[in-house]
Order: sequence, then C-alpha cells, then structure tokens
Amino acid sequence: MQTSHSPNDATHQGNSAPLKRAMSTRHLVMISLGGAIGTGLFLGSGEVIAQTGPVGAILAYFLGGVIAYMVMLCLGELAVHMPESGSFGAYAKRYIGPGTGYTVTWLYWLTWSVTLGTEFTAAALLMQEWFPHISMWLWTIIFGVFVFTLNMVSSRWFAESEFWLALVKVVTVVAFILLGLLAIFGVIGYQGYESAPLFSNLTAQGWFPEGLFPIFTTMLIVNFAFSGTELIGVAAGETKDPAKNVPKAINTAIFRLLIFFVGTILVVTALLPHQEAGLAAEGVSSSPFVTVFQHIGIPYAEDIIRFVIITALLSAANSGLFAASRMMWSLSYQKQLPQVFSKVNSRGIPYVAVMVTMLGAMPGLLSEQFAPELIFTNLLGIAAFTMVVVWMSICLSHFNFRREWYKQGRSVKELGFAAPLFPIVPILGFVFCLITCLSMVFDPSMRISFFGCLIFIAACYISYYRFYHKKI
Repeated sequence: MQTSHSPNDATHQGNSAPLKRAMSTRHLVMISLGGAIGTGLFLGSGEVIAQTGPVGAILAYFLGGVIAYMVMLCLGELAVHMPESGSFGAYAKRYIGPGTGYTVTWLYWLTWSVTLGTEFTAAALLMQEWFPHISMWLWTIIFGVFVFTLNMVSSRWFAESEFWLALVKVVTVVAFILLGLLAIFGVIGYQGYESAPLFSNLTAQGWFPEGLFPIFTTMLIVNFAFSGTELIGVAAGETKDPAKNVPKAINTAIFRLLIFFVGTILVVTALLPHQEAGLAAEGVSSSPFVTVFQHIGIPYAEDIIRFVIITALLSAANSGLFAASRMMWSLSYQKQLPQVFSKVNSRGIPYVAVMVTMLGAMPGLLSEQFAPELIFTNLLGIAAFTMVVVWMSICLSHFNFRREWYKQGRSVKELGFAAPLFPIVPILGFVFCLITCLSMVFDPSMRISFFGCLIFIAACYISYYRFYHKKI
C-alpha cells in the first residue's frame, strides 16, 4: 500500500481547504477528449494536410499520438503515485528541482490563460458570421460569463458540463468518419465523382509531394492538437479512486484520440485533393469538415460545423480555466504566491484563482482591435510551445522518479500503475518534444513566440531564486 503526499488529502488549516474528489473515469476521459478535440482538429488539420500532403499528414498525426501516449504513460505513473491538483508542477518540484517546479506551474498557467482569450475570440468571430450586426465584445463577454459560471458552481458541475460539451464534438467526429468512409467506398454519393473515390487522392501526387521535412515542421500544430490529454493529471487530485480511474482514462482517451484524429485525416485526404484541404478561406468555411459534408450533400453543413466548433471552443476554454486555476491554487498552497489564491469556497472551488485566471485571458481579447492574425498566431505559438515544455518536464520527472524508486530498493510491482518499457518511454517522449520545440525556429511566423517563451522561462527562474529560494 503506497503512501500519497497529496495536499488534497491533508486537513489544512486557515488559508485553504482540500479540493473535492468528485470525478469518475467517464468525466476524466471526456475532460481530456474535450481539451484535445478543438480548433487543432477542426481548423488546424487542414493546414497540416496542405503542408505535408496526405500520407505525411497521417504520419504526422500518428506520430503526434504516439508522443502524447508516451507522455501520458509517464504522467499516469506519477499521478497514481501522487494524485495532486497542480500535478506536473508538484512532480517537477520534487523530481527535477524546486525552481523547475515553480516554472512549469507558471508555464502551464500561461498555456491555458493565453488559450482562453483565443478561444473566446474565435467563438465570437464565428457568432458574428451568423449575427454580423452584434459586436464581438458582446459575444466574448457572454461566453466568458458562461464558462466562468460553470467553473464556479462545483467541480462536479464542471465535469458534468464538460462531459456534455465534449460529447457534441465526439459525435460530430464519429459521424464525419462514418459518412466519409461510406462515401469513400461508394455506398453514398459524393459530388464530383461518378465512382467511389476510394483512396486515389492519397497518392495522386506521389507519397510525399511536399517532401519529408514538413512532417517535422508541422509537429508543433499536431502536438498542440493532442494537448489537453494531460488534463487527466490535473484532475487526478479531484478524482475518486485515482489508482483505478487515472490509468483507465489515459488508455481510453489516447486510443480514442488516435482513432478520431487519424480517421479524420484519412477521410479528408481520401476525399479532397491535399491543396484544397488547407485553403485559407474566410471563417469556418475553410474547415475541411465543411467541404466534405457539403460534397456528401448534408444540408446546412456550414451551420452545423460552426455550431460544433463554437461548442469545441467553449469546451476547451472550460477545461483551460479549470486547469489554469488549479495551477495557481497549487503555487499559493506551496506559499509561492500570496495565500489569497489558495482560498476555496464551501464547494471546494479555488474561486480567487478562477477569477484571476479569467483576467489572464485579456491579451487574447485585444486581437479584435489590433492585428488579429498576428496576435492569434503568436498566442497559439506561445500556448503550443509552453505545452510541449510541460510535456518534457513530465517525462523527465518520471525518469527521475523511477530511478529514485529503484534506489530505495523498491520494485515495479509495488507501483499502483507502471509505465512500460522504462527508460525508453520517458527518454523518447522527452527527445521528440524537444525536437518539436526546436522546429519553431524554422517557422518565421513562430519565432517571436519562441524567443518570448524563452524570456518568460528565464524570468520565472530568476523570480524564483530571487524571492522564494531564500525563504526556503
């Protein structure tokens, strides 16, 4: 029987009460699917296909899934051993170093608070396509209030709302794959083709029409598409029976995502010439989902997909606000932020952290007024880069944890959940994530984000060793 050092289990006096354990496997799986199935799949997939070609895109998403799975296996072992809210920060603090733990927690907070603003802005832009006379600001405020309310009621309410929001996306993706396969095999008609298209588009212009290099340069978009799976680790601290539910949720979520992502790309690339998949048309009509649905003859395809993407954005914002506020709670709990941030209400919600994180979404909201394309691209670059750095910290924490475990004379059998193939899994996960980070240097539109993130990381370390290290 292993001991867990979770602050959630502690009866902590004064500034903070334990967070409530109210989530089941069903909630965990949908939270991670909800965090992952978003603009990265509905809009980003078209760009990856256009840059890499059909076979390249399928390989890129498959590789992205394998990387995500390796990271989640590492996280699963750590989360079962120490189920904490603010998980990766706590693991990095203990198994890499306190300065790194502090930095990782801030990076993850930055990832989601930046993403929040872009999600609200994108959802408001889509609403404007339906209601052109209503200001974007109004929609942004409405969506902000909606997500804020879901997070403030209770963690059970948050999990339940996320379950249903994510379900809309999952049903759409499954319907898309099934209808697409029926069109590919000629069971239903597809506009512009007399006989079944089958898979002729996949290799119509050779196996890799754009070469092999774009597979690696698009890995940041692909990895960002899988980001959100690590929310299982954040939610572990508020999960009933983490030893049983966390590993189950990780396996279920990753395999479903692989089927959804690779299946979607397969259908899109079989039914559309790859240059068409990433046409930068205005608004939601640029989604390859819309084009395929329209060719199959689904009425109101654009409206359906617009509704689904808005749901996807709100679901990702819902998960993001949850994750970022738990990171802030964790920093405050460890006395690295003023104690006010770890205050929780009677329902176990760290309400001050939730309110302050909502303010962190403000830069994203500025994109309506100033160069939306530039701000949006850079904010997404920041979110993707910081996410991948957090993934690297999970792999390194797991590597160091297992080495320490062996040094204590303990065996793998004593672990509640053990990641297979140690040390290959954490090493490969770390190396692939590092390559993904460095690929940003080769993309001129991402360079500002890349160097901006490095400055932020340096600032975190400096502030930690300048202000907190001495106290400790």
